[in-house]
Amino acid sequence: MGWLDHSGWTTAHGPDLGPGDSGSERSAYSDVTLASRLRDALSRLNPDLPASALDDAFRKLTRPAGSTLDARNRSFHRMLVDGVRVEYRTPDGSSRGHDAQVLDFNQPANNDWLAVNQFTVVEGRRRRRLDIVLFVNGLPLGIVELKDPSNPDATIHAAWRQLQTY
Repeated sequence: MGWLDHSGWTTAHGPDLGPGDSGSERSAYSDVTLASRLRDALSRLNPDLPASALDDAFRKLTRPAGSTLDARNRSFHRMLVDGVRVEYRTPDGSSRGHDAQVLDFNQPANNDWLAVNQFTVVEGRRRRRLDIVLFVNGLPLGIVELKDPSNPDATIHAAWRQLQTY
C-alpha cells in the first residue's frame, strides 16, 4: 500500500469504506462499484452531457450487456476504451447520441486512483476479503492477491486459485 501511495494512488482501508461508517462509500457489502466516485468522474469527464445521459452511462457501466460473463466483460472493456454510447434529448426536443468518456487516457491525472486494502464483498452466503482492489474512477479494475513469501504453500498457483473464487 505504501508503494501505491508513493506512486500517486490514494489509499484507503476497506472497512473505512464499508456500509454504515461515516466515510462509507458503499450502501451494502455486495456493492463493488464506488458509485459516488463513478458519478463524479462521469460528470467531470463529460461536462456537456445532461444528467439523464450521465445516469444512462452509469447504469450501462454498472450493468453491462451480455448473456455470459465473457460477453459482459467484453462489453465493459469496450465502454472503458471507447466510451459509453448514450442518447439524450436536447432542449429543442431533438435526439442526440454521444460517447460518454469513462477514463481520461490523455491526462491520467484527471482520473480518480484509489487502492483499497481488505475490501470485503458479500454475495449471497459467500464473504470474500480481497487483499487490494484497485479502483479507477470508482470502478474496480484490478485485484492484487498478496501471499506470504515465507510460506512454502503460498505459490502463484495458490494465489491464482484464490482469485478464481472472487
